[in-house]
Amino acid sequence: MWKKSPLQGRLHMLVIVCLAPLTLMILYLLVMVNRFSDWYDAIAENITLANEYNLNFKEDMDYTMYVIVVNMDRAGELVDTKKPYRMIGDARAAFRKLRGAADSEYARSQISAILRCLTTLENRVREIENDATVSGSYDKNMERLDFNIRVVTDLIQEQVQKYIYYETTRLETLREDIRADVVDALRLSAVLFGAILLGVGIVSRKIMTGITEPIRKLSEATKQAGSGEFEVRVQEGNDELAILNSNFNQMIEKIGNLVEDIRVEQINLRQAELKLLQAQINPHFLYNTLDSIIWLAEAGEKEQVVEMVSSLSDFFRTTLSKGRDYISLQEEEAHIRSYLKIQQFRYRDILEYDIRIPEELYQYSVLKLTLQPLVENALYHGIKNKRGIGHIRVSARKEQDSLVLSVQDDGIGMDRERLEEVRASMNREEPGLDRTRGFGLFNVNQRLHLNYGPEYGLDVESCYETGTTVTVRIPAIK
Repeated sequence: MWKKSPLQGRLHMLVIVCLAPLTLMILYLLVMVNRFSDWYDAIAENITLANEYNLNFKEDMDYTMYVIVVNMDRAGELVDTKKPYRMIGDARAAFRKLRGAADSEYARSQISAILRCLTTLENRVREIENDATVSGSYDKNMERLDFNIRVVTDLIQEQVQKYIYYETTRLETLREDIRADVVDALRLSAVLFGAILLGVGIVSRKIMTGITEPIRKLSEATKQAGSGEFEVRVQEGNDELAILNSNFNQMIEKIGNLVEDIRVEQINLRQAELKLLQAQINPHFLYNTLDSIIWLAEAGEKEQVVEMVSSLSDFFRTTLSKGRDYISLQEEEAHIRSYLKIQQFRYRDILEYDIRIPEELYQYSVLKLTLQPLVENALYHGIKNKRGIGHIRVSARKEQDSLVLSVQDDGIGMDRERLEEVRASMNREEPGLDRTRGFGLFNVNQRLHLNYGPEYGLDVESCYETGTTVTVRIPAIK
């Protein structure tokens, strides 16, 4: 399952292995810190609230009640006579709140005692305030002030101090609990961190191995393919690297097929060139040419002998071309001109030719021995089979990015059936006609396909007793 899972899924698993324990550990620490913080805030709030009544409540209450007892007539001018009731009410509300939040029986009992004292204090304040308006009760009220008010406020202050002491003691207990919990948290964090490191190490090693091992094998396969071993293949799977391996296998298979196709094409090209060269060094053509030269020499036609030998030399020089496959259009023109000069001497009664190639096209490249086989076909299969004189016209023109070369004769031509046979033979992988017009066209067309591509080649048009036109289309390359 691990090896079959996608690479992205494995990386997600690594992230989960890393983040999940860390997240849990962080959440635990946050919860613990928040709990300690709530405890501390609650205790600090309780101490702060209780401390307000520990410091000021007794003094304010005693002073206010003293003013009321000493001078009741002007008490309203000196102090707020309603202040004792408000102080008692505020204190009662505050300590009831503390009692509601208390988490121990001792704290609740202390606060309850304070609330009872506040109730007693409120009753004593009401008694003194009522008696203060009665004349002659000053001494009695002063006695009540000492024994009822001040004693009760002392008792309230004492109870508040006990409560504050209790809360302070809880604060120290909380500190000790925090220290113990922090130690436990540190231990747990250390254990979790060690487990995380171990898990991450195991998972990351598996993931890294799952990534690097296929890459290493792919690299080795690439080196083997680079050295020409196109049979090499890498193992496929389900993850993203397996898709890469699958594409690599397909690519190597296609490259191997292409290399094999190129090798076969090169073999076919060399065979076609060999056949074409063999056709150019035709023993009958050479014997007939040499016989003609001998006949001219015996007849004393020195100038014609020189012209014939020069034309024959130029013909074979271009045929060889120092082993080059491509020559200029000017050299190709010189080659067919030499050939036609030789043939015109032999067939002077039936052959006339016209070569019209613009000089601005002379520097364009053409595959060697492209036009000469077409001219030879025009002579032997067109003009020789016709009565009377025949004409061969060779022309060239440029159309956009292509060169269009044309060999036209007004020989016997071909009927529709024969034309279709020649076209079919010309486009087969092997020639269908032996030593006929189709054989020469097949060789030329095959060489053009192999060198320039299938979009270039020959096109044949013919009409019986009218003539034949063979058109060559090749890329215009200088």
